[in-house]
Amino acid sequence: MGPELSKRRVAIVSSAALIHRGDRTFDFGSGEYRAVPGAWDNSEILMSHVSINHDRNGYRRDLNVIYPIDRLRELATEGVIGSVADTHFSVMGSTDPAEMVKSADGIAAALHADRVNAVVLCPV
Repeated sequence: MGPELSKRRVAIVSSAALIHRGDRTFDFGSGEYRAVPGAWDNSEILMSHVSINHDRNGYRRDLNVIYPIDRLRELATEGVIGSVADTHFSVMGSTDPAEMVKSADGIAAALHADRVNAVVLCPV
């Protein structure tokens, strides 16, 4: 069994196609991934996910619905988890999984290099 929760280094992987305000949006069906630095101000993070089936109302009220960075910080402060990773990741959720293999490998390598041993998956 792995380390207890209070020793976990946790990162977020969101399929909301998150970008920094002013950055290029994800293309529809893109298999790429993007790093989301934890230092970004929440007001500068935008969702570029494209789907006619996705309701954006929750995201508009609270970024943590698709990217729970504030909740992770609270858990770290309370000692529930060990730490929050410096970098998180996002992909375009409405993408053929076969197009995402290279990105999945890249994300896994980056998480391993940052010693992340727990991931919160946030599907959109």
